Amino acid sequence: MIYTITFNPALDYIVSVDDFQLGKTNRTTEETILAGGKGINVSIVLRNLGFDSTMLGFIAGFTGEEIRRRLVETGYHTELIPIKGTSRINIKLKSYDGTEINGLGPEIDSENLQMLLHRLDKLQPEDILVLGGSIPESIPDSIYKDIMVRLSDKNILIVVDATKDLLLNVLENRPFLIKPNNHELGEMFGVTLNKRSEVIPYARKLQERGARNVLVSLAGNGAILISEKGEVFESPAPKGRLVNAVGAGDSMVAGFLAGWLESGDYGKAFRMGVAAGSASAFSELFATREQVDELLNQI
Repeated sequence: MIYTITFNPALDYIVSVDDFQLGKTNRTTEETILAGGKGINVSIVLRNLGFDSTMLGFIAGFTGEEIRRRLVETGYHTELIPIKGTSRINIKLKSYDGTEINGLGPEIDSENLQMLLHRLDKLQPEDILVLGGSIPESIPDSIYKDIMVRLSDKNILIVVDATKDLLLNVLENRPFLIKPNNHELGEMFGVTLNKRSEVIPYARKLQERGARNVLVSLAGNGAILISEKGEVFESPAPKGRLVNAVGAGDSMVAGFLAGWLESGDYGKAFRMGVAAGSASAFSELFATREQVDELLNQI
């Protein structure tokens, strides 16, 4: 079974505004509301690619209930723990690619956290666990590492898609896959990385520190993978029109897992990851299997 954890789910309010101006009233020309968060996004794309998963995490207040309602009514399997407070709303401004205003999210106390940890204790050998995204300030940034240590004797494949300390803290615990983007990777080492050739040596450094497979996305410049077998895969991005970059990186993680589960081959997993990430970026919603298969011919 595949499980995804989203500590800080959100309602993603995705809007387009023509000629956006600071300090003035702006009106949307398009808007979409989606249940979001890295783990949730991964689960959505996994199902589109033919793989079911269970969404774990926390929801709070009326926004949390709306997140749960949208997911359940669409047929996803959720085990989201209700807590006090209000789940966040994130604003994604499509008119300015990459411009977002993300909420803080509710406080998660020790009792809430223990409920999730006890649920994780029930995972079985060879399950897959995806840890993704930011965490509320109430949780220590060692939480991903703490989870990996707790599950270390279960032979569970763990994927981590997070930034800076959340990611760096887990490397010695040998995660199956990590997926920073080029900006996050550069921030870890105090450098600017724009080209695939520049990314490779720094991705190797993360592998040397313990990560089994390192997948790095570079948006319009494609992606690279350093596999645990020592293979280096790289690809430019397929051709297409950017429609919505929200969730493209999460889609890449889902595509990689789907490709690996189908074949056990890292080359196939890499191609599926690039295709899924690009298909989501070229779509209003997340990548479908048909879109991914079509893009595979370009990679």
